Amino acid sequence: MPLSDGLSWTTFGIAVGGAAIACVLALGAVFFLVRRRRSSHSLETMLRESSTRVEAMITDLSSALDQAQLETSRSRQLAEIASTIDLDEVLARTLEAAGAVLGVDAAMVVVDEEERGPLVATVGLSEDEAAANPGGIAPDWGRTRAAVVSYLYPEGSKLVDPLRGSVAVPLRGETDESLGTLWVFWRSSEREPAESQVALLEELAGRAGPAIENARRFQEARTLADLDALTGLHNYRYFHETLAREVARAHRYDRRLALVVFDIDDFKTINDRIGHLAGDSVLAEAAERVRSVVRGADIACRVGGDEFSVILPESTIADAESLYRRLQGALSNWRSGDERLHLSAGIAELEVDDDAATFFKRADAALYRAKELGKGQAITAQAEA
Repeated sequence: MPLSDGLSWTTFGIAVGGAAIACVLALGAVFFLVRRRRSSHSLETMLRESSTRVEAMITDLSSALDQAQLETSRSRQLAEIASTIDLDEVLARTLEAAGAVLGVDAAMVVVDEEERGPLVATVGLSEDEAAANPGGIAPDWGRTRAAVVSYLYPEGSKLVDPLRGSVAVPLRGETDESLGTLWVFWRSSEREPAESQVALLEELAGRAGPAIENARRFQEARTLADLDALTGLHNYRYFHETLAREVARAHRYDRRLALVVFDIDDFKTINDRIGHLAGDSVLAEAAERVRSVVRGADIACRVGGDEFSVILPESTIADAESLYRRLQGALSNWRSGDERLHLSAGIAELEVDDDAATFFKRADAALYRAKELGKGQAITAQAEA
């Protein structure tokens, strides 16, 4: 349309301006929406990244807390090993700490004993496995820091859940003296111990060695304190402490308990004739013969002078009488000079009203009764009534 007058041009200008403004507004709206979407996306990304970082921090903190708790528990276990001087308890705590090492299924401590043979304590091993000494012979610890062993079995082996491997580390005392070996075992196949686990076992052995040494020294000192220096039998103090325990146990569990108190007939005459030193050798020989005839569960003691006693757990008068006959036979086969030795004995079986003191007094009174009736015999406490 031709723009012939001013009004038409004005109207056209307004229309064009309005359209331009509309375009600008539209473009602005589009830009705002795009920017908003971009901002929203950026915010979501930031939140997502922040959440990931927080989760990672929580995981790290949780792992650190678990590690700290593990280290605290391990430190407590290591400290507890040295907190007792009872050898059995030290070994039990050492095995418990060894079993806490990740992946370990069983453990064994072997403490070298020259006179009695090695002392062995185990956890996680069957009786057959323990008896077979799965660790075998320890390596030369003068040259070796640790030993890693794998066990291979024949094709078609029918062993159930057998041991697949082990690690051994030496046990040393405070002066670096070799005391024995700590072994740990695992049953899973395709298993190799990590260096960190070997280091943990070495740390454990380093704590356990001095504790075992101290406990063994205490045990040896206690054993010496419980023994009579001349005869090597248990002494008077040990006898009365043990008798009190055995009497209490027998009453508690309704068990039988017998006691034999005996001495060498006319020992004073023998002593006067051959002298006190030779008399001491007679007592030492008598004690050796007593040891040769008592059972493993019996407790033989020297209670004073030439008087001895044997506590017989889980036993009756008949068992005590049988022991007396064995004792008499063992002593009569040995001569002191031209004379054979003979024994007199008093025998008692625990009664309901007995305590340790009355039990011993009944047996001791029976001994004196045997002396009065001619010596060389055993009298039971019941025969006194």
